[in-house]
Amino acid sequence: MRSLQVLRWLPFIVMLGVALTDLLAGESLVFLPLLTLGPAFASVSGGVRRTAAVGAVALAICVPMAIYNDLLFTWENNLTVIGIVGVTGASMLASRLRLERERELASVRQVAEAAQRVLLRPVPRRAGDLRVALSYTSAAAEARIGGDLYEVVTTPHGVRLLIGDVQGKGLAAVETAAWVLGAFREAAYDEADLADIGDRLEASLARHLGGEQFVTAIIAEIHEAEMSLVNFGHPAPLLVLAGGELRTAEAPEQWLPLGLGMFDSSTPKAHRIPFGGGDRILFFTDGVIEARNAAGEFYPLTERAWLLHRDDPQTALDALRADLVEHAGGPLLDDAAMLLLHRPVTDETHQVMAPP
Repeated sequence: MRSLQVLRWLPFIVMLGVALTDLLAGESLVFLPLLTLGPAFASVSGGVRRTAAVGAVALAICVPMAIYNDLLFTWENNLTVIGIVGVTGASMLASRLRLERERELASVRQVAEAAQRVLLRPVPRRAGDLRVALSYTSAAAEARIGGDLYEVVTTPHGVRLLIGDVQGKGLAAVETAAWVLGAFREAAYDEADLADIGDRLEASLARHLGGEQFVTAIIAEIHEAEMSLVNFGHPAPLLVLAGGELRTAEAPEQWLPLGLGMFDSSTPKAHRIPFGGGDRILFFTDGVIEARNAAGEFYPLTERAWLLHRDDPQTALDALRADLVEHAGGPLLDDAAMLLLHRPVTDETHQVMAPP
């Protein structure tokens, strides 16, 4: 906001500086041609009318200064007037084109936000007995969506989730993410086994991906005190047990990313990890652990896991995201999605854990 105010006043500051410099320099040096900087700067932030008004102010300054320098109606001053008029006209045209581009950009952003709401729907803050927190940081400037994807759905088979990362960036990655999410949302309700969901995703991608494109992903299902996972080449989630112990939920066997199933005929199998009352688990994409600081050091996620101990899961995840951005010292080079699940301690949990 402050920079915008500076831009709005910059044309007048420049023209005032030119006039004062010309007065102090005396008749030996003439700086009046520099008044054209006023309308030129006005086109950067102002509209057509404002740019024309700045040009008029430049002419209003030029005339008395020409009289002061005894240059009125001389060819030097006539060229200055012509220059101010010409630059003002060109600046008005530039201002009009800029405003048209800004309106087009605003329209595109509205479409992008609508696409975001369809593609990455708001994740429910509660799913079954779980509390859910989400953080998504796009590597594209001003963008809210990229190649990372996530979903949490409550199905007849229980709460199921997906987190993934599409190879590549840009609109092609967004399109691929849409195919994966659409296939998951259908399969999560229809299929009883996580491996079958993976087969559905693989079949969907086989119809739409070309070459050796792929999507790393984790499909998970929540049970009473456990969680089932199938990992398709994705970074393993971070499990924070109720007692504070930190574990990396590595799979005994990791399967090829989705889209590369043709290179492996084996059937993916789910593995189970403990997930009881008071436990938390953080799913994330590689944009988190591959974020580098100025010294080229990767983000030390396990060392920052203590930030996840805050009572409210979303507050904890927001703190972790802020620490990630601070570590990078600026925009991330890759999209970074984080999904935090927390299973609160209930009376039933105490009864199960209580000694006989």
